[in-house]
Amino acid sequence: MLQHFFNPSSVAVIGASQNPAKIGYDILNNILQYGYGGTVYPINPKAQEILGHKAYPDLASVPSDIDLAVVAVPATAVMDVLEQCGKKGVDSVIVVTAGFREIGPEGARLENKLAMRARELGIRIVGPNCLGIIDTASALNASFAAGMPLAGHIGFFSQSGALCVAILDWALGENVGFSRFVSLGNKMDISETEIMLSMGQDENTRVILGYLESIEDGPRFMKAAREVSKTKPIIIIKSGTTSAGAKAASSHTGALAGSDHAYRAAFKQSGIIHAESMQALFGYAMAFANQAPPKGPSLAIITNSGGPGILAADACDRSSLHLTPIRRETADRLREFLPPTASVYNPIDIIGDATHERYQKTLAVILNDEFIHAVLILLTPTAAVDAEAVAREIVSLAKDTDKPIMTAFMGGKRVRHARKIFQDHAIPAYDYPEDAVGALDAMLSYRRWREQPERQYRHFDVDTSKVREVFASVVKQHRQDLVESEARQILKAYGFRLPESRIARTTQEAVKMASEIGYPVVMKIASPDVLHKSDMGGVRVGVENEAMAEDAFFHITSNIQLRQPGARILGVMVQEMIPQGREVILGITRDMQFGPIIMFGLGGIYVEVLKDVAFRIAPLSVEEADAMIRDIRSFPLLRGVRGELPADIKGIRDALLRLSQMAIDCPEIVEADVNPLLVCPEGQGAVAVDARITIQE
Repeated sequence: MLQHFFNPSSVAVIGASQNPAKIGYDILNNILQYGYGGTVYPINPKAQEILGHKAYPDLASVPSDIDLAVVAVPATAVMDVLEQCGKKGVDSVIVVTAGFREIGPEGARLENKLAMRARELGIRIVGPNCLGIIDTASALNASFAAGMPLAGHIGFFSQSGALCVAILDWALGENVGFSRFVSLGNKMDISETEIMLSMGQDENTRVILGYLESIEDGPRFMKAAREVSKTKPIIIIKSGTTSAGAKAASSHTGALAGSDHAYRAAFKQSGIIHAESMQALFGYAMAFANQAPPKGPSLAIITNSGGPGILAADACDRSSLHLTPIRRETADRLREFLPPTASVYNPIDIIGDATHERYQKTLAVILNDEFIHAVLILLTPTAAVDAEAVAREIVSLAKDTDKPIMTAFMGGKRVRHARKIFQDHAIPAYDYPEDAVGALDAMLSYRRWREQPERQYRHFDVDTSKVREVFASVVKQHRQDLVESEARQILKAYGFRLPESRIARTTQEAVKMASEIGYPVVMKIASPDVLHKSDMGGVRVGVENEAMAEDAFFHITSNIQLRQPGARILGVMVQEMIPQGREVILGITRDMQFGPIIMFGLGGIYVEVLKDVAFRIAPLSVEEADAMIRDIRSFPLLRGVRGELPADIKGIRDALLRLSQMAIDCPEIVEADVNPLLVCPEGQGAVAVDARITIQE
């Protein structure tokens, strides 16, 4: 896939220049100076020779086939170059030229024309408005970046060319090696999805990094990421995910689900490791490129200083790693050579006068303990310790173990050479303990992702004719919001358990219906215009007799007439009151990139205050529904506390899966809330007490 971009036998630089101030000069110079073994053709009608190579006036003049063309001409001339590529049979083109979609409507129109013509000619394009491509295995630097990264096993792609430049400079300073380096630019044709798939097939790439500002096709991206992440870790940092970019929404779900939630859910469901910062991105990359993920969560910390050990322990406590107590046999072996003031518990504090011999003996004992899965070694540069000697001992022991070893030698000048030793021997070296723990935690999460069994999906029999009938009626009335009775019909069609409900249009009807249903009842306004009934005084709970029913009907309708004049009032819904249960919320909203998103969280009136919610992209598997339920902070409440009966978790899972199928089956649903879903004690299911659904044609 995309082979001619990364390993071409010939490259033409269109817009090659003799002027060192021109990008065309930088690109040609980069291709020539770093050992690329293929044939290079500078294209410039005004030059006979550039950098010692014969120049050609156009592609048609080149006597041989061309695998890759790098275009560095003004934006208005790119279309003509594309036509030349089509006639010459060039199938792979990098357009570094700016002046397209990023400058506004005129540039966008030009880019669209270019994209259409490229498709007609069967030409694949990286860019425009990009830095270019680097492949260290083929020694190809088809970019205008300053410098060539070392050969390594990290593949990197980015939408930001400026970020590529900064990261490349950092990598050169830190001696970090890359397999491939791709600047995506405007992603007119080739997107992050195709680059990710290509790196997944590249034998020189062990770990894939990405910086993204947007994703063009969310479902396709997730499908590709699931495929690739089963064999190689994918680590991505995503910008532009703050609430400032979220659309206004009327439902609870829509109000809470910003783009950040969609991306986080998509990454989680696709096995992508989400880096919160550039520091984390490359901290994770160093770990994955050089170490195998731990086989389990048990971490041992070795330190010559108590403070850093405590910081590491705190970080571990916030992660999925465990500071497993040291076994008695291992502790006894440590006591044989450690001073009495040392701590043989975890963290293992070998105290401030520790020498490289003490570090060596301690690490050897810990690596020999089969119950320890990973080791973090901390060092502060005391007068007693030779940091370089410690590093050499660690390197020596690391050769004979498959357990990941992380290091955090804290300081500057006195530990600099030790860190260099670690870099040269593929042992991750971090500035601070928290960074090392974060990397190990990411590695453990990735191992668990790879070991997950095949996901299970359920499909429910649905009364689709009733769903279509309701939606058709709403559209015919030029409405978008379903009244509660209509929403109830949709939920009933999808197999939700519902309380008995009827709509009363008069006080007398309300009293009669309440008596037939059986007191106590709940009464609430039935109106397509009132979205949040409680906020408007449109709900009464615990109506226990005829007098209360009469009073509730009067006050509910009066409140709505007073607070929302003009609202259409269809009546008051009289509803069976479910006596026991915990309130949770389920919801649907739609994301522009990923489609339907399912929400789950603590329900009732507090959802927007506490925001204790979890999100996933539909369709949900059984395992993903279970994970959503466990994700919320209030999950322990559902399991029962202080003698309370546990809630019916299976009932919640069933409701989530039914809602997920509804979101997929009904693309006209824009937003929906089931709030509250009243979850009964274990074994008794869950009841959809209230719901609202918004549709569009």
